[in-house]
Amino acid sequence: MIQPLVKIDCQQHQFDGIEAIIFDKDGTLADSEKFLRELGQKRARLLDAKIPGLGGPLLMAFGIEQDTLNPVGLMAVGSRYENEIAAAAYVAETGWGWLEAIAIAQAAFSEADEHFTAHADTSPLFTGCLEQLQTFAEAGFKLAILSADTQAGVEDFIQRHNLSPYIQLAQGVTSAGFTKPDPQFFLQTCQQLGVPPSKALMVGDAPGDIQMAKQAGAAGAIGICWKSSKTIHLEEADCAIAQLDELNLSENFD
Repeated sequence: MIQPLVKIDCQQHQFDGIEAIIFDKDGTLADSEKFLRELGQKRARLLDAKIPGLGGPLLMAFGIEQDTLNPVGLMAVGSRYENEIAAAAYVAETGWGWLEAIAIAQAAFSEADEHFTAHADTSPLFTGCLEQLQTFAEAGFKLAILSADTQAGVEDFIQRHNLSPYIQLAQGVTSAGFTKPDPQFFLQTCQQLGVPPSKALMVGDAPGDIQMAKQAGAAGAIGICWKSSKTIHLEEADCAIAQLDELNLSENFD
């Protein structure tokens, strides 16, 4: 692959020699806040029906309060496995054995999945994302999605939004694999792309994205919050943006 002859400018930062851009999915490319909130509420209701009184504490654990989703809460940043284990812990606290508690949590999660699978698209792309991904791909960058969602969930997202012409690698979490903020998750993705981490940018909406990329030696960690770039949970990012087109491409004449 020919190295891109462009550099990426973001506010006061300039990233040169970049070969790959790695994106988080939910909250970064996918406008999934409403879906994640409703999914968490559905899981809590199902578990509350099985064990009355469990719903309220579970919603708090998931980071859901009325119509808001905590951007650093469990539903927003945790993997499915982490959410299942947290739910199972609350079930076990009521006196169920641990294996039974896990089975109860898994059954509720599966039922919630079936409910939402029957509905239309729940996590649309943020406005302008498709065009930006096309621009990055045409400029010669390798693009990947690195998400705490399941592998199947990431692949379904790419297929549903016709992103396969632009995204070269889909990386989700498996039950036995790495998850955020483990830097090995990022390093594994770079290895599969054939790019050293020092030539890869991470773009994500959560502190775990930023922490993971920095510990892995990434060229840069870009925080994104589509509501406002001025948010405290992205203060460790090299720069924070409010929309993807704030990553500007310019020709490299060096």
